[in-house]
Amino acid sequence: MLFEKHSTAALTESSSKMTAQKGDNPLIWPLLSVLQSSNQSWKVHHLATELQNKGLMHDLDPLPEKDLFKRNFLLMNALYELQDILLPKQWLQVKSMEIQLFRIVPGNADLLHRQDAALRDYYLDWKNYDTCVNVVREMLESFWSSYQEYIGINIQLMNKGHALKVFELDETASDRDIRRQWKKLALKWHPDRDQGNADRFKEVCEAWQTLRDKSLVA
Repeated sequence: MLFEKHSTAALTESSSKMTAQKGDNPLIWPLLSVLQSSNQSWKVHHLATELQNKGLMHDLDPLPEKDLFKRNFLLMNALYELQDILLPKQWLQVKSMEIQLFRIVPGNADLLHRQDAALRDYYLDWKNYDTCVNVVREMLESFWSSYQEYIGINIQLMNKGHALKVFELDETASDRDIRRQWKKLALKWHPDRDQGNADRFKEVCEAWQTLRDKSLVA
């Protein structure tokens, strides 16, 4: 076994500490589609271009230098989030010039994960995006709206009771329960996964749209 239970917990600790008060980064899921569709190694700016071609990456700042930084930050944040979501079953190598998804987790992944801790913590901390909380939230809402259109989500919110049922939760579910289940189910049903299902993935996304306001209260 490549990862013992305590190692897995340690690997996901940094992401659980970073409560996504600013909103869920919607680039996580289209990035998974791009990475699953090819065995090639990606450069972060090539990923940005790919997402821009899909209408999912927008201008973030009128100043070219700051726009480049914010694009890079948003992508690296999503990649490190996805890295933790995929562990321990898959390994996502996250280097700005060498990003690649591996179906087999390398034996030294635990060491590699620890070596990247400082950089990962930097990109998972929204304070380093160099803007206020409300602006970050508005920016992510804009990206989420684009992703809704991209995958064809019903714009009408689902009934809360139905949404909880989709999430396999009840009214006692905590904010943390909702967010954990969202990531678990979105990953499970993502259409580019081996056992994925596009309809179930859309249903989970629609349920998240109903429940996300509750889970974003910090």
